[in-house]
Amino acid sequence: QVELVESGGGLVRPGGSLALSCVSSWDAFNKAAVAWYRQVPGNQREFVAEITSGFITTYGDPVKGRFTISRDNRVNTMYLQMDSLRPEDTALYYCYTQYLTQNAWGQGIQVTVSS
Repeated sequence: QVELVESGGGLVRPGGSLALSCVSSWDAFNKAAVAWYRQVPGNQREFVAEITSGFITTYGDPVKGRFTISRDNRVNTMYLQMDSLRPEDTALYYCYTQYLTQNAWGQGIQVTVSS
């Protein structure tokens, strides 16, 4: 069973930065597409960013130009650098990985943007 463990969340002021990490236990991590999603209570889970095994990146419109997704296959870790944070970025952030028929979600980590 694939395990994903997120870290790096917390409280930050508007305009600030925060970096999230997600470590995977999966041997096939380097073959998998990995992504970040976020969810606010009462809303559907929203796509944030994805990076493929070939390092192609895609971003959701609300975060384009402010967030950067990356990965380091040597340590089975994916990252989300979040800059110019806004109060509307407040959410529970989840990492996600998918390869062929297998996929897994992290447990979620809280990011709060508030003055």
